[in-house]
Amino acid sequence: MTAVRRAVPVLLAALALLLGTGAGQASATGYRYWSFWERSGGHWTYATQGPSLARPDDGAVEGFRFSVSADSGDASKPRGTADFATICSGTAAERGTKRVALVIDFGVPADAPSGETPPARRTACARVAPAASAAQALAAVAKPLRYDTNALLCAISGYPRTGCGEQVGSAGSATPEKPAPPSGGGPSLGLPIGAGVVVVLAGAAVWQFRRRRG
Repeated sequence: MTAVRRAVPVLLAALALLLGTGAGQASATGYRYWSFWERSGGHWTYATQGPSLARPDDGAVEGFRFSVSADSGDASKPRGTADFATICSGTAAERGTKRVALVIDFGVPADAPSGETPPARRTACARVAPAASAAQALAAVAKPLRYDTNALLCAISGYPRTGCGEQVGSAGSATPEKPAPPSGGGPSLGLPIGAGVVVVLAGAAVWQFRRRRG
């Protein structure tokens, strides 16, 4: 029994260390990119399709937010006024067109690429053809837009000047890797593997105790 008692503090210390490591790994990586949002019922919802595929109705409110996030679950939403009547109050309706209110949030300085300062958040009312996509509505009011070879939206109104969905560390510095922003979060392997190691250590302690008794 003494061997087991002696092993308990070691196991607890190992568990704390491994859990801490797993948590650090889970929070260390993010992606710097423009996220696309749709407004419904007074709330923002992360869009399930890209702006080039989305076909907003007349009176819709669409949002774009530049930030660093790990996945859609922790992505930052557009801030401020997001009311169609307010945003499009100065844009009269015209036959054969539709109006789409846009909220363009360039984010905070902490999420900006090195050497760049985010412009002030702004809103705009795009009057476009009835079949126009959200991307076409955005292009009507916020040029220049920049896309990469995979059609990922990289810049709105020229911001940022460079970069596109780059992976960044916890300190906000870009790494050499440049995968596209994730569509959903995956579990960190740090915690499952760490728990497995603790189980192995516990098994070894019990085996040692039984051997000594025998």
